[in-house]
Amino acid sequence: MSAKGGPTITRRTALGAAAGAAAGVALGAAGARLGFGAAGGGDLGSVAAARGLTPEEAEAALRSYVPGGDLDEYLIFASGGHSGQVLVIGVPSMRLLKVIGVFTPEPWQGYGFGTDQGNRVLAEGSDPAKSLPLRWGDTHHPALSETEGDYDGRFLYINDRANGRIAMIDLRDFKTKQILDIPNLQTSHGGCFVTPNTEYVHISSMTPCPITESGYAPLSRYKEDFRGFSTWLAIDPDTGRFVLDKSFQIELPPYTQDLADAGKLASYGFGFINSYNTEMATGGNFHEGHGDPAASLESTATKNDYDLLHIIDWKKAEETVAAGGVKVLHGMKVIPLEVAADEGVLHFAPEPRNPHGVDVNPTGDYICVGGKLDPNASVYSIDKIKAAIDAQDYDGTDPFGVPILRLDSVLEAQVELGAGPLHTQFDDEGHAYTSLFVDSAIAEWTLGPKAGISEDQAFRLVEKIPVHYNIGHLVTAHGDTVAPHGRYMVALNKWSIDRFAPVGTLHPQNFQLIDLDAEPLRVLADMPIGIGEPHYVQMVALDRLDRTLRVYEPGTDPVTMRRSPHAVAAGEERVERRGREVDVYMTAMRSHFTPDVIETRQGDLLRLHITNIEQTPDATHGFAIPAYDVEASIDPGEAVAIELELSRPGSFAMYCTEFCSALHLEMQGWLLVAPA
Repeated sequence: MSAKGGPTITRRTALGAAAGAAAGVALGAAGARLGFGAAGGGDLGSVAAARGLTPEEAEAALRSYVPGGDLDEYLIFASGGHSGQVLVIGVPSMRLLKVIGVFTPEPWQGYGFGTDQGNRVLAEGSDPAKSLPLRWGDTHHPALSETEGDYDGRFLYINDRANGRIAMIDLRDFKTKQILDIPNLQTSHGGCFVTPNTEYVHISSMTPCPITESGYAPLSRYKEDFRGFSTWLAIDPDTGRFVLDKSFQIELPPYTQDLADAGKLASYGFGFINSYNTEMATGGNFHEGHGDPAASLESTATKNDYDLLHIIDWKKAEETVAAGGVKVLHGMKVIPLEVAADEGVLHFAPEPRNPHGVDVNPTGDYICVGGKLDPNASVYSIDKIKAAIDAQDYDGTDPFGVPILRLDSVLEAQVELGAGPLHTQFDDEGHAYTSLFVDSAIAEWTLGPKAGISEDQAFRLVEKIPVHYNIGHLVTAHGDTVAPHGRYMVALNKWSIDRFAPVGTLHPQNFQLIDLDAEPLRVLADMPIGIGEPHYVQMVALDRLDRTLRVYEPGTDPVTMRRSPHAVAAGEERVERRGREVDVYMTAMRSHFTPDVIETRQGDLLRLHITNIEQTPDATHGFAIPAYDVEASIDPGEAVAIELELSRPGSFAMYCTEFCSALHLEMQGWLLVAPA
């Protein structure tokens, strides 16, 4: 019997294999606890005393320690916030393993600095009406591809909250292969999430935008001319790419759509989106030098007692699209708002005002909503939602004719958790974990009978663990899937204040690793994040990433993942000139380029086709021409293309930027551009 309650909420007591073995050697044997002598060949007590560590702190360090050469059990894919990138972090070590260039050029990987791969992806992912290409993004919500509701380790999707874009990362080589600037979206917060077999990746608008031909409308016509959009991007199952002619959008009222999630198992075929500002407030507290200070958007968008949970039947939406019930707006098939309401594609249900979190539990029976201004987690039942829709159990409609389901008919429970509940994750024992922003804590609580919890223990607060500080999102291992693992949880804290050495006025964010096998829950480690403000993460078991390459097949173009038609093998190096066009077919290997001198004339168009002919893992070569702002990273077997208009004459150094061998510094050459 657990101290927390009956057997239905007993937590696993078995430790994970790696952490348990380390803790057992160091701490588990009688007489070997820290402070009482040597264990594992070293005096751990003396080490702890010298560092001023308590036994609990030293044990926590051992539980998260992964020796060099050993591998983490899990990887976290974290949004990089304003860096525009994705961060890859090991768990339990909490070591940063990689930064993936996505929406922002990344020089170490040569992403967006001359190579065709980065330049092409960034350029194709920028609306020509904007500055081309867009040079920054704000990554928010990564989504791993799924098969039968669980992560399959194939692809990763991430949204650009700032610009209404979405990217696809191929997890064979952890590189961005496609960016799509989504029609009719200015900004995006409600994505990404995938449907259980990655039929679609969903992304919705945050700020509504005008649907006028010019793209402009005065705020006085906000209700009439502004709309949001729920976007369902079809996915090619072989390549992971977006297929626009099979994709569609659902027009939404001009509320602010926020976080979202896909139904699974019992709720398969449904999607759910939070909203706020159902008041349709537009601000205006200092309009043209005067105004009402009380008219700020903050104050006027929080007046309603409830906002509206969007309930989308995407299977019915497919039928509506197939039947021709769409219009075309900026090249995208759109189900008009009135059609979505009439055909049962879109329903609303009241939800706590200004929510920031809607999460479907592993069985798909419960939809958990956290309202920032409500101390409760509100739990909706998919069975009750379906029954209410079938019975047309409505509490009227919204101003746009969308039916609103009666709250009493769809709400399963409310669980008081604390101040500022946001986002919820799940374990494998029917427990939910909700971040509490104002409390700077995580609440653990139980779900109901359909999650395996007995009636007498259902929907109860179990415990709260403090975190440092102002937690936004959180993640558990496989916590967004039908088969969560438990084991570990990570808190994404917005503030760190006094947790790390002072590094100026901009403080790092703070990730905290939490042991879900401990009773009570326990923080094991802090990790500063100093390159952006991560928002959301997903955690996947390392063994799911069994498709990840160590080297490319010789001559692989990373964009197509096929052999490049311009790949070069040893002995095939050459220079071809046709008028003002110069094609150089080059190889890179330790420790030289072939050819290493390129002779051209001002006004030439130079195309470099460079193949790294190494097949040794980690034998990456760089290629830089600093005078022309070129920087490439060429992995073993990779073929890259670089195109330059040679407008500037001179004798320019080129060199390998990746320390590759004892003679790395000798791996250099010349680009000679003779004056016209």
